[in-house]
Amino acid sequence: MKLSGDLLAFAGRIGHTFRTPELLVQAVTHASISSATRPDNQRLEFLGDRVLGLVMAEALLAADTRAAEGLLAPRFNALVRKEACADVARELGLGDVLKLGRSEMMSGGRRKEALLGDAMEAVIAAVYLDGGFDAARDVVLRHWSGRIGAVQADARDAKTALQEWAQARGQVPPTYTEMGRDGPDHQPVFTVEVRLASGEGEIARSGTKRAAEQAAAKALLARLEKRND
Repeated sequence: MKLSGDLLAFAGRIGHTFRTPELLVQAVTHASISSATRPDNQRLEFLGDRVLGLVMAEALLAADTRAAEGLLAPRFNALVRKEACADVARELGLGDVLKLGRSEMMSGGRRKEALLGDAMEAVIAAVYLDGGFDAARDVVLRHWSGRIGAVQADARDAKTALQEWAQARGQVPPTYTEMGRDGPDHQPVFTVEVRLASGEGEIARSGTKRAAEQAAAKALLARLEKRND
């Protein structure tokens, strides 16, 4: 089997030459277009998530040999979460080569964060199965290296920081409630409220539920820190 021109170019962007091209084809095939003879990327996604996690764990330990687990864990979470995978997918133009069913394509599937993140994990698995762990590590580190450096400076995301703020004061973790969802299916806007047991809360809107949660947590943290100054 030979890769099509667009997939061959994509393989060049990720930096791996496939000996078994079928693995890359499967990695970019969404369940909406799969069949008995065309497997989708869900099983590869499962494997790729674990490969990515191991590479990131190794990289973080090597980057900071003195960091305690309490510092390493939020850094790890920031690097392997779906948003990070989707960001890398966008940089590589993965959305342009996805194989989607008509309904998924019409609803903006090539831009959906969850779909891109899942496919990026599947691509990592495809590289791992094709070339082994060293090949997968090389690909991941090539495209995550800037992010690894960034989390060294400030790894705590807003949700983690807010939870730590609450726990330090004897409160239960904050709750997040989806207040609404507007816009078309391919470009939704989520409204999320975060609230502490003590009553303080904030509302934020964003294109993904998780991003709205982060924005709400960040806004509430800023208000709490200003109040405590």
